[in-house]
Amino acid sequence: MARIQLLAAIVVFLLVSPLLGQTLNDESGFVPLFDGKTLNGWKLVNGHGPGYIVRDNTIVCPKDGGGNLFTEREYANFVLRFEFKTEPGGNSGIGIRAPYEGTSSVEGMEIQILDDGHEMYRGKIKSEQHHGSVYDMIPARTGFLKPAGEWNSEEIVADGRRIRVTLNGAVIVDAGLDMVREPAVLAKHPGIKRTSGHIGLLGHDSLVEFRNLRIKTLP
Repeated sequence: MARIQLLAAIVVFLLVSPLLGQTLNDESGFVPLFDGKTLNGWKLVNGHGPGYIVRDNTIVCPKDGGGNLFTEREYANFVLRFEFKTEPGGNSGIGIRAPYEGTSSVEGMEIQILDDGHEMYRGKIKSEQHHGSVYDMIPARTGFLKPAGEWNSEEIVADGRRIRVTLNGAVIVDAGLDMVREPAVLAKHPGIKRTSGHIGLLGHDSLVEFRNLRIKTLP
């Protein structure tokens, strides 16, 4: 009997394992947003200093550079995957469904990138400002960010009114945008209603690096 149960468990494992691998590691349908050598396909808006530079297959926002670096193409529903690292206290963001004009976190939406464990932020930021949050609207779970200077892996899914953010394998946001109902917040962030727009790297006078940016569009 025990042998039969063991064989049954092995069969189930063999059947399920490929499905788990597809879920966690499937890259089918993804296309690169960055060729590793140039910023072709991107547009810098309100840049300052050196803006963004390409170095060692990464897009670098230098401490004395920045601005908003947007994809030329617009996206509605998508899965965005990338890696990033910051300097200590680093601050940036990923704009989604954003227009070229205005503030991305207002006219579109911003997924926060922040070394939120740094002493300069402790006790000084709102829950909706921690890393991975839909900035100023939906808070993210904390405690999954690697130390400054180390590469993090992140996935952002925008599927209709649902936003999911996965950081280093942990889901830190999985929420419907319609859960945001406070009149003051909705008035402050009209971009929450947008259904498509550009994806942007939002520099905030910090050294932040990005690599392996790729995207898959959803119906």
